[in-house]
Amino acid sequence: MIERALIFAAGRGERMRPLTDATPKPLLDVGGKPLIVWHLEKLSAAGVREVVINTSHLAEQFLVALGDGSNWSLRIHYSYEGPQALETGGGMLKALPLLGAAPFIAVNGDIWTDFDFSTLPQNSPGLAHLVVVDNPAHHPYGDFVLRDGMLHDEVQPRLTFAGIGVYRPELLSGRAPGKFSTIPILRAAMRAGQVSGEHHRGTWSDIGTPQRLAELDRPTLRLTTE
Repeated sequence: MIERALIFAAGRGERMRPLTDATPKPLLDVGGKPLIVWHLEKLSAAGVREVVINTSHLAEQFLVALGDGSNWSLRIHYSYEGPQALETGGGMLKALPLLGAAPFIAVNGDIWTDFDFSTLPQNSPGLAHLVVVDNPAHHPYGDFVLRDGMLHDEVQPRLTFAGIGVYRPELLSGRAPGKFSTIPILRAAMRAGQVSGEHHRGTWSDIGTPQRLAELDRPTLRLTTE
């Protein structure tokens, strides 16, 4: 059972302005509660016991809204990155001391999905295992190729990275602290045959604009963790 998870929540959310001028994107409400709370509920249900949330923009609001995590039978740690977010790679590297040496789940704080975190592999052999989804209209060309359970850095037919994965700390071995993305590192690991994957065919949404948030939060859409 994977007991630790990282939620990426440090981004400024420029495309969500003006909503994110006063509220961090993962704390925006959808379906009656903040986006990040949907993750906390599902991670707890999957057996996760400790969650690291990396923060930067309006960081103080997370502690006020989420506290120590006891409302979800979790222990929450906050990894503050300073006034400038470190991107996914830099943020993950900074959080590693709180995540430990075992594989951990990482999920983007600005997505909504019905994906069941308990189905993720507990001990995948490679450096990472990523979830991919059908390409949404705003990202028609996708990111990676999934073939025979492995992800490849190839041109077509691509699927879109869902912002959900299991990572080994060794993925970032040798990296110096600072601001950098995980994507080039993952692409290199794919070329070495070190990244497995799975295709989630359920509900998934990247909350990248106010319009997408409004669409997800419309009264006719039922959001459920079932």
